[in-house]
Amino acid sequence: MLVLLPPSEGKASSGRGAPLKPEALSLPGLTAAREAVLTELVELCAGDEDKAREVLGLSEGLRDEVAKNAELRTAGARPAGEIYTGVLYDSLGLASLDTAAKRRAARSLLVFSGLWGAVRVTDRIPSYRCSMGVKLPGLGALGAHWRTPMASVLPEVAGSGLVLDLRSAAYAAAWKPKGEVAGRTASVRVLHAPTRKVVSHFNKATKGRIVRSLLTSGAEPKGPAELVEALRDLGYVVEAQAPAKSGQSWSLDVLVDEVH
Repeated sequence: MLVLLPPSEGKASSGRGAPLKPEALSLPGLTAAREAVLTELVELCAGDEDKAREVLGLSEGLRDEVAKNAELRTAGARPAGEIYTGVLYDSLGLASLDTAAKRRAARSLLVFSGLWGAVRVTDRIPSYRCSMGVKLPGLGALGAHWRTPMASVLPEVAGSGLVLDLRSAAYAAAWKPKGEVAGRTASVRVLHAPTRKVVSHFNKATKGRIVRSLLTSGAEPKGPAELVEALRDLGYVVEAQAPAKSGQSWSLDVLVDEVH
């Protein structure tokens, strides 16, 4: 099972660990594309601060994020699972998983990123600020920048098993499963049951809880249909729509009354 996650806007500090080693990151087929983004981002943020804030869409109160980006090559690095914070990651609670669940997380979780493309939760990265919606002056829109290398790398990473897609729309734009891979991909929405609307907090928190439930239970669904049954066994209310034709993904709605 491969689980595709969005990153988080909020991130923990880099700390004082050894600096980034780009060549040590997972998915080496993305190395050249990562280097291109990293180089331009560092140069942008080391120059005109106001221009950098405008490009990155940062408010005056986030001015310090520009200086942080300028030092990405020398800043301390930590496992991505410790860097990403926020509602989804709080609910996922990677640090509190037991040993077996942590091994499953290291093997199955893939976090998409405007800067890194995609990383494992064990990959060591510095704290940064660069969303997938950013358009860098030289590279252009990052979603488009990542499509070609992702199309080459991700099908192999997906292997032959289930792909559980929990990404937000901006990050889903960087790679869309196609062909045979799409047929074993399940995209999930979380709906507030009384209104049947997507509510951001419900959505993020429940996605984190879903991933934690799957990791801690040891469930290993082989495909979308088995995933639906596994989630129902774990107590979730799930409505599933199988693809109407080949090359399309399954759509799953998880209905939630409230989030604890």
